[in-house]
Amino acid sequence: MSAVAVPAAVMLPAPRRAVDNAVTVLPELFVAEASQWLSTSSGRIAGEGYSWMQAVHWVAGSGLYQPRRHRSHGPRSFGPTTVRVAQELAALSPCRPGIKYLMRRTGLSERSVEYHLAMLREAGLLAYVVRGTRVRGEAAQASEFARMVPLEFDVALGIRTAGEGTGRRMTGIAEAGRELMVKLAKKAGRKLRRPRAKTSAKALAVGSVEGSAESVSTAVSAGGRCTPMEGGSTGTSSAGSTSLPPESKLASGKSDCPTRKRSKAKVDGRRLNRVGRRYQLAQELTQELDWLRGCSVPRIAWVARTLADAGWSVTEVKAWLNLRGETGRVHRGSGLLAVLLAGAEKILDTPGKRADAVEQWRGAQEAARRHRIQQFRARAERFDGDWDAPTSRAVQRQVNEAFTAAFGPKPQQAAPEAEVPTDVSGVEDLEATEVALARTEARQRLMQGNSSLITVAVDAMGREAAEQLYGPDLVRRGLQLASGARSSLMTYGRW
Repeated sequence: MSAVAVPAAVMLPAPRRAVDNAVTVLPELFVAEASQWLSTSSGRIAGEGYSWMQAVHWVAGSGLYQPRRHRSHGPRSFGPTTVRVAQELAALSPCRPGIKYLMRRTGLSERSVEYHLAMLREAGLLAYVVRGTRVRGEAAQASEFARMVPLEFDVALGIRTAGEGTGRRMTGIAEAGRELMVKLAKKAGRKLRRPRAKTSAKALAVGSVEGSAESVSTAVSAGGRCTPMEGGSTGTSSAGSTSLPPESKLASGKSDCPTRKRSKAKVDGRRLNRVGRRYQLAQELTQELDWLRGCSVPRIAWVARTLADAGWSVTEVKAWLNLRGETGRVHRGSGLLAVLLAGAEKILDTPGKRADAVEQWRGAQEAARRHRIQQFRARAERFDGDWDAPTSRAVQRQVNEAFTAAFGPKPQQAAPEAEVPTDVSGVEDLEATEVALARTEARQRLMQGNSSLITVAVDAMGREAAEQLYGPDLVRRGLQLASGARSSLMTYGRW
C-alpha cells in the first residue's frame, strides 16, 4: 500500500459504522464562520457542479460533519434534504440563489433553507463571495457563493493537486481512492426528487374497515362514483340494483356526475387556501401603503387575518383606513395597522358597506387631487411674478415714497437764484429699529436668492440713498446677484 493510500484508508468510514469509537479516529469536519469566505477558505474551487456534487455526497456519507455538535437546534445530520438543496445550487451559474427561489424549488420553509445553507458552509462546501444585504425599505440582495471542495476530501481520496490557494486544480488520484470516486460519480449523476406525501398505515387500515362496512349495506355509495363498478367486494351481484344509462345520454358526451365547485383564486397557477389569501393580502398591503414598506409579510398576514378570511381586498382595506383617518409619523407599522383594523370586519360586515366605503375613499382622493392642483396653481401665480411686495411696513412706506418721488408729479421749478436742497427720500426720518428691520429682511431675501428689495430701492431712490438704508455691503451683494441672474452661466431659483 502506498504512502498516499494509508491516510485514505484510515479516514474513509464504512457505510455503517459498527465500532463506536471510530469517530475518535476520524477528524471532525467543521469550518468556523471566519473561514467561510473565499479569501479565508482552505478548500479549492470546484470546476463544475458535477465534481462539486461528488464532494457533497462524500460529506453526506462520511459522517464527519455533525451539525448538532455545534448547535442545539436545526437538522440532526447532513442528509438527503441538504443534498437536494445542493443540487439546486449546482445548477446555478453564478451561484447566487435567493431564499424564495430555493423555497419554491425544494418545498422547504425559509428557516429550513437557511439551516441547510449554513450546514453547507460549515462543511466547507460553500464559501461567501459576496454576502447579501437586508436594508429596511429596500429589496433584499442575495448572497453569492463559491462551490468549494474541502481539503479533507482531497486528503481522504488521495487527490493530487497543483497550484496554490483556492485556485488549485486536480492532477491525479491514488489507487485506493479510485473505487470510491466511481461510486461518488454515480451518486452525483442521479437526481434526488422531492419526497411524496405518504398515507400512514393506520389511516389505510381505518379506511379499509370503513369501506368494507359500507359495501355490505350498498354496492355503490351515494356520493361516490358515478358509473357502476362491476365485481364488488361482496358475494352478491350488483347487477339487479343498478341500471345502465341510455345510449342517448352517452352519445352527448356529457356526464351526469355532479361536479364540485372549485376556487378560482390562483397565484402562479396554484389555488390559494386560507393562509395563502392572508399572505396575498399582506403582500399587497406592504406594496400599496408607504408606511408598511419593509414590514414583515408574515406579521402583516397575522394582523389582517380576519379581513382576509372575510374576503376583503386591498382596496377595501385602504378605504377603511381612510375612514379611520390619516397617519403622520409611524414608529411601528404592524402595531398601528392592528389598532386601525380592530373591529373593521364587524362594522363593514357586508360587501355593500365595503363598496360604499370604497366610493367614499375614491371621492376623497379626487378632492385631495383637485386641492393639490389649486395649491400648485396659486403658488405658481404668486412666485412667477416680476416683483414681490415687502412684508415690513417700514420698507413698504419707503418703497411707496420712492415710487411717488420717481413717478409722481414733478415739483415746480424754483427761481434760478434759489438753491434747491437735495432730498434723500426721507431716509433720515427712519428710526434705528426700522433701518435694522429693513436690513434684516433684505439679508434674508438675499440668502434665498431674491434681490428685489435692493434693486427696487436703487432704481427708485438711487444707489446712495439705498446704501444709507440697507448699507453698502448689502447693496453691493444685491447688485451682484441681480447681474448674475441675467447671465447664462449662473442658475438659481426655487425647486
